[in-house]
Amino acid sequence: MNLKFVVNDYILIWNLLFQASISENIHQMKQKIWINYKDKYNNTFKDNCLILKDPKNFIPNDDTIYNIVLENKNYEKIKKQTEKFRVELLKVWDENKKTAIKELKDILRFDIKLYHVLVVCEQLNIVDTTAVSGSKVNTIIWGKKLDENPLNTIVQLVYEIVRKELKNYQEDYKDVVKAIVELAILNEFATRITGVTHYLTGDNTLKFLKRQIYPYWLMYLGVEKDHMMEYMMRDKIGFDISHYTYERQLKTLDLYGFIDFCIRNQKYIVKIDELEII
Repeated sequence: MNLKFVVNDYILIWNLLFQASISENIHQMKQKIWINYKDKYNNTFKDNCLILKDPKNFIPNDDTIYNIVLENKNYEKIKKQTEKFRVELLKVWDENKKTAIKELKDILRFDIKLYHVLVVCEQLNIVDTTAVSGSKVNTIIWGKKLDENPLNTIVQLVYEIVRKELKNYQEDYKDVVKAIVELAILNEFATRITGVTHYLTGDNTLKFLKRQIYPYWLMYLGVEKDHMMEYMMRDKIGFDISHYTYERQLKTLDLYGFIDFCIRNQKYIVKIDELEII
């Protein structure tokens, strides 16, 4: 995985205009533009997908609204803050990317191409993984403040990217896909890079399903039967090993293959009800 952190004026302005106002000054600016340029403001809303197709080379059909914002002193201040935020994110990624990329590749077993992380001001508190048909670059919009433990920010960023990569995969089994992506990133990847188990975190509605998949997930990771108890103790998830046939082929699959295995065997996997929190 390769990440490029970018501040793009059009993306930043669009989100300032159409997301919740981050300050009274921005709210007043938006109100003034709306009153004086209502039609142009409405037309600018349609630009989002066009910008995401090719952020670097986007040229608006009408740049009236963008120019008004660019000349606003409050925008100048926000742009500087966003640039500073971009540098902070880049620093955290650069300090940890070697380990993160290594562990991610070991878990996913497929490559993720370059992603442009389009950084917007953290006060917006948004993540946007909108997929645009015909896009020339892979993008994710990131406007979430750094966690007290910056490694958690890396986990969340990677999680959103992997979710986007698998968004349209096996659409009829979205819960299975999401559960496995959580196991891969929010649980195993997070555990590896932080050194503390994260296996009880994630969407509460998926906990039961994830616990059903967990024994097979360990097989996917290549954990031999003799060592499964160590992982159960680490992750506080228990199951009776003797009730499971060891599926040795799982450790040769990538994440897509593991998802397919779980879907094919879903009825059998979910019938096992002896898992417990220990």
